[in-house]
Amino acid sequence: MEGRISSLSLLFLVLSGVGALQVNIPQETYEHARGDNITLPCTFTTLSNKKAVIISWSVEGVQAGAKETLILTHYYPSKVTDIKQKYEGRVSVDVDVAKGKADLKLNRITLEDNKDFECRVQIPGDDEGKPADTARLIVLVAPSIPICKIEGKAEYGQNINLTCFSEEGSPPPTYKWESRDVKNTPRLFAPRTTDKNGILSLFNISKDTSGFYICTSSNKIRAKTCNVTLAVMPPSMNIGSTALIIGLVVLGLIILIVVIYCCCCRKKKEKEEYAMGVREGEYTDKEPTRNGESRHADGQEDPGDHEETRARSPDRYEERSERNYDSRRDYDDRRSDYDDRRTDYNDHRSDYDDRRSDYDDRRSDYKDRRTDYDDRRSDYDDRRSDYSDRRDKYSDRHERYDDRRYDDDRYDEPYDDRRRDGPPTPPNNKPRRDYDD
Repeated sequence: MEGRISSLSLLFLVLSGVGALQVNIPQETYEHARGDNITLPCTFTTLSNKKAVIISWSVEGVQAGAKETLILTHYYPSKVTDIKQKYEGRVSVDVDVAKGKADLKLNRITLEDNKDFECRVQIPGDDEGKPADTARLIVLVAPSIPICKIEGKAEYGQNINLTCFSEEGSPPPTYKWESRDVKNTPRLFAPRTTDKNGILSLFNISKDTSGFYICTSSNKIRAKTCNVTLAVMPPSMNIGSTALIIGLVVLGLIILIVVIYCCCCRKKKEKEEYAMGVREGEYTDKEPTRNGESRHADGQEDPGDHEETRARSPDRYEERSERNYDSRRDYDDRRSDYDDRRTDYNDHRSDYDDRRSDYDDRRSDYKDRRTDYDDRRSDYDDRRSDYSDRRDKYSDRHERYDDRRYDDDRYDEPYDDRRRDGPPTPPNNKPRRDYDD
């Protein structure tokens, strides 16, 4: 029975004739790491005469519509192999027609070899059946270190994207994001957060969104990571508004400093005036000169003037003495008040150290006024000396008058008679004199 079936199959093949050629690549996909030397196997079978065979390998891009490129062509029985210039030195073919072998050898594969490879066999008189077969070559490349970026403004209420991308990797890497808070504790994303193709979308961000974000790029070879720190800040103002606000604040501070300085200077001036002592008008108890009277410093009067004034007006002298006493007492009160202010000045003296220069200027002005006061007092002493000279002159005149009175003969005898009756009465314009008995 089995012999009958085999005979029928052989008869069918002989009768059909056209279905004898079969080309086959064992696997649909081959994976190899970049830089490896690989072999893509290809076998063929035929019942036709193998006196002439043409074997070719070509490559076609993975993208749709990619153009097919011929790699090499091998001719049998001449055993000549025609290799395209682009692949010279990198490819070769291992052919055994009797065994139906037509393997492709490819050295130092790169990412450009990540394509579909086709093995085709041509035998004259046998163009039916399956003359070609295809396999996919995947060149494995570990993903490069991904690049993480922030797209958008990291401000309250904004929507931003965190991107992650590896420039190379085969098969194409997949991306995964994870988040940690500021304390480096893992946390879950908000419900609206999306993670697609390495793009992490965050919506309506807030302060709680701040933290560390880690992206992992991985494929069959290995995985690489990158991270980014997100710090969500309050909304920022534009430069013009910020500059205007800063300018107004600075202007307000300048005005405030000027006002405080003026107030401090005014207060300091008042305190220093009290601290420097009684003003110029408070240094004398003198009264203005009246009716030819002389002014004396510190309430002192000439003794002769004192006797003359008391002789002419006792009541006025007593009144003036009382007034001088009151003035002196008022001066003592002011002096006591000055001492109190001096104590207060000593308590606050530390506050005026940094303004000592201004105080020295004012003190110099006070010394100038004191010098003027001394000049006026010296003028008073000069006037007093002149008064003394006048008094000496009057005394001389008085002595000459006495001499004339004793030398005059008119007074010899009448004077004795009048002396017996009593002392004579001097005229109104002459000073009184006591006579001896």
